[in-house]
Amino acid sequence: METREGQRAIWAAGDYRTVGAQFLLASELLTEALDLRANERLLDVATGTGNLALAAARRAAAVTALDLVPDLLGHARRRADAEGLAVAFHEGDAEALPFPDSSFDVVTSAFGVMFARNQERAAAELMRVCRPGGRIGLATWTPDSYMGRMLELNTRYVPVPEGTHPPTRWGTREGLTELFGSGTGIHVTPRTLRWRFPSPAEHAQVWAEVYGPTATTMDALGEEGRAALVGDLLALAEELNADTTGALLLPLEYLEVVVSL
Repeated sequence: METREGQRAIWAAGDYRTVGAQFLLASELLTEALDLRANERLLDVATGTGNLALAAARRAAAVTALDLVPDLLGHARRRADAEGLAVAFHEGDAEALPFPDSSFDVVTSAFGVMFARNQERAAAELMRVCRPGGRIGLATWTPDSYMGRMLELNTRYVPVPEGTHPPTRWGTREGLTELFGSGTGIHVTPRTLRWRFPSPAEHAQVWAEVYGPTATTMDALGEEGRAALVGDLLALAEELNADTTGALLLPLEYLEVVVSL
């Protein structure tokens, strides 16, 4: 299992600003699905560049945001400052949230907490800091989506320890029930983002450079392995391409999840 420092290094690699900018819509939709109200206390876990934290702050929530990577937090702060939004940013780990029990009305994570090293502990922490009767909102990649298949592709080149749950466990109803328990109300809505690139080849090359998990995998390979991984990314993008003009229109399926406690 990766150490905390290893996890930080993965997400500090590449340039998540480029990646996160593609996922803005998912955060806006999730805040609406949560029926967020003014003055509700919201914690965004693994906030990255702050997409969901800023979406909640625009809706007048009292927002706290946490991430493991200082550079990502710095970018999120600059975005909040540029919009004049009040968000309290904290550096910290999703598996050990530095807040008392029942501190928040709403706890969220968009494509973030699903990458926690210990998934059970992370889910328990989300529930611990959310008050009874509160809501947990998640956006999670599904196993059969481009993102799910791409993440699985990385593990073919750099295997993970036996018995490790894939991040896309959070993108299945079965996995969510295992993590949050059958006593919670779990509402799941399948959604699709669409990613546009000038060509599949340009996407594959850029993705290998900007997305932390893939960039880290590339760094662990030799020249031949790197070329093979980029080739596999290209083949996957071409397989799923919904554009017929030579450009890339890539559907990104995910689950929008609201857990009622």
